[in-house]
Amino acid sequence: MLGITGFGAYIPQLRLPRSAIVNANVWANPSIAHLSTGERSMANWDEDSITMAVEAARNCLHNIDRDHVKKVSFASTTFPFVDRLNSGVVSSALNLPNDSHSADLTGSLKAGTSSLISALESTMKDSKDLHLCIAAEKRLARAGSLQELSFGDGAAALTLGNSSNNVILAELIGHHSITDDFVDHYRAQGNKFSYYWEERWIKEEGYLKLIPESINRLLENCSVKANQIDHLIVPLSSRGVPQRIASATDISPEIISDNLWNDCGDTGTAHPLIMLASELEKAKPEKKILVCGFGQGADTILLQTTKAISDFQSRQSLSDSLTNRREENNYLKFLTFNGLLEVERGMRAEQDKQTALSALYRNKDMLLGFIGGHCQKCGTSQIPKTRICVNPNCGAHNSQTDERFSDKKANVMSWTADQLAYSIDPPAHYGMVEFEGGGRLMVDFTDVNTDEMETNMPVRMVFRIKDIDEQRGFVRYFWKASPYK
Repeated sequence: MLGITGFGAYIPQLRLPRSAIVNANVWANPSIAHLSTGERSMANWDEDSITMAVEAARNCLHNIDRDHVKKVSFASTTFPFVDRLNSGVVSSALNLPNDSHSADLTGSLKAGTSSLISALESTMKDSKDLHLCIAAEKRLARAGSLQELSFGDGAAALTLGNSSNNVILAELIGHHSITDDFVDHYRAQGNKFSYYWEERWIKEEGYLKLIPESINRLLENCSVKANQIDHLIVPLSSRGVPQRIASATDISPEIISDNLWNDCGDTGTAHPLIMLASELEKAKPEKKILVCGFGQGADTILLQTTKAISDFQSRQSLSDSLTNRREENNYLKFLTFNGLLEVERGMRAEQDKQTALSALYRNKDMLLGFIGGHCQKCGTSQIPKTRICVNPNCGAHNSQTDERFSDKKANVMSWTADQLAYSIDPPAHYGMVEFEGGGRLMVDFTDVNTDEMETNMPVRMVFRIKDIDEQRGFVRYFWKASPYK
């Protein structure tokens, strides 16, 4: 038996009400006035597809031995790097074994479901090895466009394995794919925004032909009847289309999963997996889930939950991630965070932020993996790890073993809200934190407001963008402290 052994998802805290977008742009495009309901998820300035992928994977890998993860596939159409292994950055941040295989998948919105199919097919029947499948998206759109209103930022992660050495939460029954160069939209190299064709044509010739065809072939190949399906996942925001797809395949419209339009919007390649995580969180055993993906063709995947699904708990559920929200009504801040509005940053922002790649590589365990040290002689934990123990009563040389600090809880010892230092989201918050079990470090704080900060406040570590070298196009990552919720 092959299938899903773990799952997790992540939606950024910030939520931009669609009414804020409509109010700012309805003067130029009155046709968007009726789209002001609900909200879309909004990545913070220091979040991108890599940081969201790391957070989703951390939620997925909770209580899973990371040494068994030997393959990583990362799907996105918004990778920060064109010529750097983005999944390699994710693997380093997660402290996965360096003998694992990592790959980036892109080029289509169904890259998420295609990645899931490839991961299931590559799972060895008699191996303990797990395949980590991640999808994340942070898409840009023109101001006032339908895409800006419908898009959302988010990520999802799944681990795949076999039943010989793993607990299967959802068994693979079968899958089917169609490849067809149906160009509903495209984005050429160097362009910020995708170009979209006429919506009605996309519905009639794309969604309503390719997806039903793939569903029907899948059900036929698996000898499963339409009335045996318990949950139908169609990751489309077009109103009425999922119902028409269900009708075309004799599936009851009542079992169509919530597309999360009101809560976060369409998260691109990640959306089928996010919707799957949403269903798995509340699914009962022995339920059949049909997952669809669309983009220059269609993917369909049929899964059946097992009895083990009732006992699974992720580090943070998708429902928790959706509930843990902060409303952001400032539309100009949204544009600024996404680099769509050029603002005056002042002289303090004028500095060379070149990253010494040799130094980054030498210190990647600490900078990306957030690895500290634990003294085997006196038991002192510290970060960063050094050759000499920081305990003044010890001072042992070369006595430290690696210790992962990324999952440790911490408390704020001191903090500063700096209005002088440049920050894209002023003021800049930073201070000293003390980790549970020992170790102190000066860090930046993120996802906070000044009136929320206080000493002894519990925080957790999150993988974020430290800064961006705009001159050379390099993104530097590090760990920051975020309020523990």
